[in-house]
Amino acid sequence: MTTEAYEVYRDSWGIPHLRASDPLRLSYAQGRVTVRDRAWQLEVERHRAQGSSASFLGADCVPWDRFARQARLDDTARRCFEALDPDTAAWVAAYVDGVNAGLAEGPARDDRFAAAGHTPAPWEPWVPLSIWIGTHILFAGFATKLWRDRVARALGDAATTLFATDGPGTAGSNGWLVPGDRTATGAAIIAGDPHRFIEDPGVYQQIRLACPEYDVLGLAVPGVPGLAHFGHAGSVAWAITNAMADYQDLYTERLRPAAYGVEALGPDGEWEPCLLYTS
Repeated sequence: MTTEAYEVYRDSWGIPHLRASDPLRLSYAQGRVTVRDRAWQLEVERHRAQGSSASFLGADCVPWDRFARQARLDDTARRCFEALDPDTAAWVAAYVDGVNAGLAEGPARDDRFAAAGHTPAPWEPWVPLSIWIGTHILFAGFATKLWRDRVARALGDAATTLFATDGPGTAGSNGWLVPGDRTATGAAIIAGDPHRFIEDPGVYQQIRLACPEYDVLGLAVPGVPGLAHFGHAGSVAWAITNAMADYQDLYTERLRPAAYGVEALGPDGEWEPCLLYTS
């Protein structure tokens, strides 16, 4: 368990500025402050990633929960966490320790928990990765691949281009970097395009994180330690754009009943037993 040795200063806008003696204590502080400020948001995003949001948000959430379980978002996060190097795993776990330390304080400040009759449970160490995956799962190309497959089966392969939404001139994003020799101030300008709607609460959390190793200010994803998408450290800055990257592969599974359960057709053409996954 990480100790609570850290300082919190809030500016006139309420933005938290955190300072700690090392990165682990700073990660703990970020988790503790975030659950105080965004308890309901954290709980919603956690359950969305786990496929259990309908349990307190209602039946309208069942379709998403079904998808999250079928895609095994939380299980993927758990396996990713187990594959982390020790230092990174400790950094993520310190954030989780901070969230768990504030689970009583944060929800007590938000009457939506009482209205829903919901009490949050302690986080598992991989929950930040689960939230990260749940937040980004639709920022990719698998939905387009499923749509193309449906069009091809219904109308033939030649028809897929008639309904394309990702070709030249049909989709895109942008990121800009203007060097200092082209600006009036002499300072470089960087801009990204995260493709986000105006949301309440916002998908980002403005925060400053300082320790002897670094001092950064930017936009965190609530539930995830650090500043992944947008931030600066005085002399260096970073930003992201939504490129709809093709980083997911889809497979059509063929299943058949067997005496001991279910078999699937494997990549070598042989039928193999399926392992049952439950969540």
